[in-house]
Parts: sequence; structure tokens; C-alpha cells
Amino acid sequence: MWIIWPSFLAAGLLSGVVFALVEPADISIFGYIPVSIEWVYAGGFFLFWIMAAFSSLLSLFMINTRGNNRLFDNDEEL
Repeated sequence: MWIIWPSFLAAGLLSGVVFALVEPADISIFGYIPVSIEWVYAGGFFLFWIMAAFSSLLSLFMINTRGNNRLFDNDEEL
């Protein structure tokens, strides 16, 4: 939940900001395929959620808590 919940809140905020500036009815795929407004809102939200979750996951992964993160330690030989 340390990754999913903050990324959900960030995606909601980012969706509100982006779709306040961009009109979903003007978006089309490859310039000529129209897309429904609901699909644009849902796709944008899930895209923002995935990007924010990936960012949170990377941040959590890079935290070195008392030397438990062995990926970046050079003490052991591979």
C-alpha cells in the first residue's frame, strides 16, 4: 500500500490538472480515429497511475534501510 495509494492520489491530481488543460474530445489516434471521451479519461488516469506507481516503486527500492539492500553493496563477490 506504500506504493499503490500515493500513486493513486498522484494520478488523480495529475488527471485533474491535465484534463483541465486538454480537451479529450480533440484527441484522436493517428490523426483520424476518434476516441470516446470516457476512454481518454480512463486511459489517461491509468497511464498516470502506472507512471506514479513505477516512480514510487523505484524510490522504495533505492532506500537503503540498515544495509538490507544488497544490490548496491560491494561487500560480496558475485
